[in-house]
Amino acid sequence: MKPARRLFSGAGRLSGGKPRRLSGGLVIAVVAVLGLFGSLRSAWAIDAGMPNPPASPTVVKCAIIILDVVDIDDVNESFVAEIALLAEWDDPRLAFDAAEEGVDRKIYQGNFQFAEVFTGWWPQLILVNEVGPPDPNAVKIEVYPDGHVRYMDQHNAVLETPMDLRDYPFDSQKLQAELVPFGDNTNDVVLEVHEIYANATDDFVRRNSSVNVAGWVLQNVTFATDETFLNEATKDRRISRLVATIHLQRRSWQLVWQMLFPLLVIVSMIWSIFWVDIDSLADRLNVAFVGVLTIVAYQFVVIDNMPRMSYLTLTDVILLISFVTMSLTIPQSLVIYGLVRRGEEQRAQRIDHVSRWAFPLSYIVLLAVVVGWYASS
Repeated sequence: MKPARRLFSGAGRLSGGKPRRLSGGLVIAVVAVLGLFGSLRSAWAIDAGMPNPPASPTVVKCAIIILDVVDIDDVNESFVAEIALLAEWDDPRLAFDAAEEGVDRKIYQGNFQFAEVFTGWWPQLILVNEVGPPDPNAVKIEVYPDGHVRYMDQHNAVLETPMDLRDYPFDSQKLQAELVPFGDNTNDVVLEVHEIYANATDDFVRRNSSVNVAGWVLQNVTFATDETFLNEATKDRRISRLVATIHLQRRSWQLVWQMLFPLLVIVSMIWSIFWVDIDSLADRLNVAFVGVLTIVAYQFVVIDNMPRMSYLTLTDVILLISFVTMSLTIPQSLVIYGLVRRGEEQRAQRIDHVSRWAFPLSYIVLLAVVVGWYASS
């Protein structure tokens, strides 16, 4: 023990020059702290991570596979989809000797391994039109001996996208999902379409009919890449973007039978006033007002199921034509009653006879013109 005390006797010297010996417990504590600090420095040196992309720019091949379309909200112009996000890139810094490691690839799966164990670089890919935080179900990264990295992420996403409802209910929609590398401009990361998975959604839809959401038919998904910027002040920081467009066709006939067909029946029933006695003004007006109020109720039903738009849809125009046609029966009845009171019954009868075919014919012609115009535009 004496050599030990001599060894540490100089470590306790104060500014006054008088040596001060350290106790054995304090020596052990100091050695433990120094050892812990050294081990932390070694751990930091090993697991420092790779914060920068491996190349300038790093090419990341991406694809979005639509596994299911859960819901489409016409009013809020949004849709809910279950998607699988795939991305691949090369990072030579992660290369390893497969024979030495004893594996042909390294796998990091689950939130913990992805966030805590994997220390390499990866592009932080986000859907810019996604509403709220993503709801991840699974995440996985595979690293191959040559440094090739494959990223897979499956989650449910609520996406906002503008809809063109001019042809409603005979419309088709192109819903978009916009993918960008968060925080990386085009000098750091460039997104490209992964051609191997470009048709994966189409193949999946053909094998699984349950992918289609009620009332819609999922036709296909197309991909395109371009560049964008966050705002006018950041035009010098352009960002690579991949846009997946989901093409859907609405199943229209259910809406036709539930909404438009009853509307045509109601309009045709209003024309029964042309067979009511020409001097029964009260009966004719009662039938006409019931028809007009029914059209107003239909408009409220349609408005509740449509977003607030600055244009008229095909359904809006059909409702407007029906409303005007039914409203014209009121002045027609008033004119007929006025002629009867003046003793011109024969003239009133002729007008009623002409109205029996003029009103339906005009209504049908207007509907045909409107439908043809919307179909051609």
